[in-house]
Amino acid sequence: MTEGTYSFKLKNTLAELNTLCRNLEKYGNSIGLTHKCIFQLNLALDELFTNIVSYAYKDDNTHWITISLSHTDNTLVVSIEDSGAPFDPVSIEIPKPNTTIEDCNIGGLGLLLVRKMVDDIVYKRHRGKNIITMKKNLPQS
Repeated sequence: MTEGTYSFKLKNTLAELNTLCRNLEKYGNSIGLTHKCIFQLNLALDELFTNIVSYAYKDDNTHWITISLSHTDNTLVVSIEDSGAPFDPVSIEIPKPNTTIEDCNIGGLGLLLVRKMVDDIVYKRHRGKNIITMKKNLPQS
């Protein structure tokens, strides 16, 4: 694989999930990602995007969420940027694996899924924006 970047903006509506998936597949296929890798990234992005749309904005105005994808031979980097309310998904306590459904608190299971699908996730708040950066190690070819 060669180096490359791809960015796109989505409105803060769940109807944009199809566009998110199509753009991820387009980029993934163009750089030769496996179907499994694209599926895992789609699960992670779907969860984070849905959380942003559902909780980040208190008004009914249109807001833009930027998705950026880049890679080297070894690593895929995915960044999600929004101007919604501050929220650090990395700081959320994840339920312990042996906890029963009945004993789980509401929330956190989707973020557990995100963490299982990527190799690293970092959050920062910069200039009024949430920036979530995920890294996925790519198989050596």
